[in-house]
Amino acid sequence: MATELRSPLPGTFYRKPSPEADPFVADGGTVAVGDVIGLVEVMKTFHEVKAEAAGGNIAFKLENEAPVMAGAVIAVVE
Repeated sequence: MATELRSPLPGTFYRKPSPEADPFVADGGTVAVGDVIGLVEVMKTFHEVKAEAAGGNIAFKLENEAPVMAGAVIAVVE
């Protein structure tokens, strides 16, 4: 059963901690509860987005630096 990971805030979604870094989690990777999967930036403040469920084969629904609304699906975990 798939679990949707949603944005807690509206803003800009970042998959990487910095432009030259690797993504927090690669597409198809696995996550544990509490793992950081990305950041949402709101007015120059960055908020960690953490996995609320463990699983594998994560599929991101947003690209790096994409605008996101609160409650929007960021990724799906199997």
